[in-house]
Amino acid sequence: MPDDARKVPSHELTYVRLRDMVLFGTLAPGQPVTIQGLIGDLGAGMTPVREAIRRLTAEGALEPQGNRRVTVPRLQPSVLDQLAFARLTIEPQLALMAAAHLSPRLIDQLAALDGRVDEAIRTGDITGYLTANHAFHFALYEASGAGVLIDMARSMWLRFGPSLRVVATLAGAAGLPDQHVEALAAMRAGDGARLARAVHDDIAQGVEEVRAALARGEI
Repeated sequence: MPDDARKVPSHELTYVRLRDMVLFGTLAPGQPVTIQGLIGDLGAGMTPVREAIRRLTAEGALEPQGNRRVTVPRLQPSVLDQLAFARLTIEPQLALMAAAHLSPRLIDQLAALDGRVDEAIRTGDITGYLTANHAFHFALYEASGAGVLIDMARSMWLRFGPSLRVVATLAGAAGLPDQHVEALAAMRAGDGARLARAVHDDIAQGVEEVRAALARGEI
């Protein structure tokens, strides 16, 4: 185990691992899982797993089902509408706020992350796409310094991520949102408004893919 991982309390590591299972679609919407199964999957004890479930339930990412089972909620159209409104409001603002703090080094790091996104799309690596896309967005958002808004964005991604994984699996990575080339061009030009528009368009593309899948009954 890396030295930095040893410094993180076991209950926090368990939370992060379970959160990522939700965020990147290892747990599909509507799929019930047992607490005992999660203990095995996470390699953790009952207490940290229960605590992680409690936290994710409070964040709306999991629902208790009784009989020691939990599930990822199925996304309803009315909830998608709320998530779309919140994401399209908050995340472009985070990008706009981040624009004033972007260094050449950070832009290079973001370009490298976008390279991982492109490679995942090229090879059809759904998990690679989801993880690299998430890393790109939040590396940008962290530059804003707006902790409250970043926390809100993380919560929305937890609710949206499992459905995006379903869409990606059905359609393939090639059809997934990727407006990062435009976003990077805006960063290099120092144009915050253009960057905010690129992030808005990236999110809107993903929302419409999920909305269409919901209408087809695929989620």
